[in-house]
Amino acid sequence: MQPYRIVSAQAIDDRTLMVKFNNNEIRKYEISKLLEKPMFAPLRNPGFFRNFKIEPGGYALVWNEDIDISEYELWQNGISFTDGEIQPHLESTHHVIH
Repeated sequence: MQPYRIVSAQAIDDRTLMVKFNNNEIRKYEISKLLEKPMFAPLRNPGFFRNFKIEPGGYALVWNEDIDISEYELWQNGISFTDGEIQPHLESTHHVIH
């Protein structure tokens, strides 16, 4: 099975990402556990957290040369959204589209 790739993503609050994969599944990923690691400390800043890009090919979300989260991590540890959870976030203003 080929790994899924990220096609779009958005920060839905100061600790949670909504990530759409190339199989059209949308998953919610909470970063709180990552914040325990010193290298992810800059993500505590909401402005920094919301300023990411999708790596070409959809392999990761990238903040800078030191901080990224792989598509595998986002897929494996993300939680599928229910239909009712997704709709309010689709109208949010911060989308990153690959």
